[in-house]
Amino acid sequence: MMHFADSLTFSGRKVVAAWAALPFPALPGSSLPEILSAHQQDVPWKLLSSWKEQKVSCCFAQSVVLRGICQEKPTSCPGQPRSPLHRCESPEEVLQQFLHTQFPGAFSTAHVLQQPCDTRPPFPQFFSPLLTRRGFLLDKAQGYSSAGVESIPVLAALQSSPGLHSLLSGLCRELQAPSARRWSSSGTAGLEQDDFQEALEELKTLAQCYEMGFGADGSEDEADSD
Repeated sequence: MMHFADSLTFSGRKVVAAWAALPFPALPGSSLPEILSAHQQDVPWKLLSSWKEQKVSCCFAQSVVLRGICQEKPTSCPGQPRSPLHRCESPEEVLQQFLHTQFPGAFSTAHVLQQPCDTRPPFPQFFSPLLTRRGFLLDKAQGYSSAGVESIPVLAALQSSPGLHSLLSGLCRELQAPSARRWSSSGTAGLEQDDFQEALEELKTLAQCYEMGFGADGSEDEADSD
C-alpha cells in the first residue's frame, strides 16, 4: 500500500486520502454510463479519511477501482442525445472519462473488474433491506433479511488532493497544543524535544505541499493528465 500511495504523490507530497462506495449505488440492470450520468454534480463515493471536508472539487492524482458492474448495454429513449459517457467503448474508458470531467487536469487511473465483492458470512451483515442479493438498489424493501446480501458492487479510491492541507495543518495545531508539548517533553515515548520539533517542522512543510498553487513555477506535473 505504501508503494501504491507513492505512485500517486509527487512534488514533496507523501499522503493520500481514501474514498469508497460500499456498495456502489447502482440499480439492477443499469449500465455504468447511466449510473455515472446520474452523478454529474458530485462523485458517488464518500471520504473515509478523518477530516471535515466531505466534498473535493479538484485533486492532483488519484487511482479508482470499481468492481461488480457488468458491461450491460445502456438503455436510451428514441431521440434522446447520447452523453460522452455513452460513447465510450469500454467500462474503463467510461470511468476514466467521468474522472476527467470531475477532476480536469488530474492524473487519474481507472480499473473496472467484473467480479463483485463477496459479502457472505463472516462478512458483517449491516446492509439495508433496499439491497438485492447482488447488492443493487431497490425502490422498496425486499421481503427477506439484509443478511441475504451475497455480494455487492464496490468502488474504492486513493486520492491526493488540496483538502489534505487542512488535515495536516490541523494535526500540526494539535501537536503544538500545551498538553502535547508536555507529553512530548515527558519522554514517555523516548522522543527528545529537538526530534519532536524537527518532526513538527517536517509536518508543516508537508502540509504546505498540498496548498493550491504550490509548485506553480513549473515544478508541478499535475497538468500531465491521462
